[in-house]
Amino acid sequence: MVQVHTIEISPPLINASCAWASDLAQLRELYDCPYTGAVTTRTATLNGFGEDDSNTVVFAASSTSSLNSYGYSPHPLASYLSWVHTLLTTPTASGSTPSKPIIISITAASSTVLGEMLDEIQELRVRLKQIHHSNGAAGVIDPSTLVAVELNTSCPNIKGTSPPAYNFPLLLPLLDVLASTFRSDSSLTIGLKLPPYLYSTRFQEVVRDLSMYSRGVPGSEGQDTANPFAFITSTNTLGSSLFFADQTTLPSSATSSDNAPYALPTQLGGLGGEALHPLALGNVFSFAKLLGAHSDPAMRRVVIFGVGGVTSSEAVRRMYGAGAKIVGCATMLGLMGVKVFRYLTDDASD
Repeated sequence: MVQVHTIEISPPLINASCAWASDLAQLRELYDCPYTGAVTTRTATLNGFGEDDSNTVVFAASSTSSLNSYGYSPHPLASYLSWVHTLLTTPTASGSTPSKPIIISITAASSTVLGEMLDEIQELRVRLKQIHHSNGAAGVIDPSTLVAVELNTSCPNIKGTSPPAYNFPLLLPLLDVLASTFRSDSSLTIGLKLPPYLYSTRFQEVVRDLSMYSRGVPGSEGQDTANPFAFITSTNTLGSSLFFADQTTLPSSATSSDNAPYALPTQLGGLGGEALHPLALGNVFSFAKLLGAHSDPAMRRVVIFGVGGVTSSEAVRRMYGAGAKIVGCATMLGLMGVKVFRYLTDDASD
């Protein structure tokens, strides 16, 4: 079990925010899987994101790698709030009371819209808390009503914009809103989904800027601090990547269209899976090293979710060895469905 601020994740294996966590049926399957310790939704915007046939995924023939041209979810935040409410208030497939956290992945281009989204998530958490309280002692679950928030700062496939986390100071207005929400309700667990960085000063910049949000804990006489950001997810896919059609293996609308010789209708997309794995490990390692040596106790408590090329038990172990406390996968989920989590768990126990 891994404690991530007010939520508990056990086992420490999750899905990353991705297209295979888009709707209620997919989320229900992930939630009912006994091998996931938490479920992450696909990234939602306030009103939904336009999606068409150009948004798709292809898989490599020579490795367990993927290239996708997906943007954010076509479903609005309101749909995810309704689905999360359903998942957390109805018995699981085994008949048990829901006790698995759900991480709601969101994004916004402005601080005003982000504030509105956070208000709606907080309203959901209030409703869930009221339901638990009305159930009395038998319904004691709180932590902290099983909802966390992940701000996706790093999708590489949005036309006309670059992932804001590549220019971290531009992200600060959004971080200010998250910090303000946390200071109004410190039971909210908040994280950031980050892009793959390529050189050391980027890691230093991220850690430095996040540490600015730490505040002293009342009553600790300056010995402890609290930071709004409980976790970072590292990494998202690597943008501006290209597959030719003859590099892919699985049938898809992308390879059957007239975009030959390229695999995706958009030509370029986000690279995931095995091809990303060494870079993802390096990102996890770099953040773990900086956070572990930080003088601020709150920064030392930041949990790293390692994502990128988790295709086997060896990859899971490498992520832990690099410094991740939670491990997530997406490409393998797309290839195998939820049985991948049993595969990774069984393989890891061999």
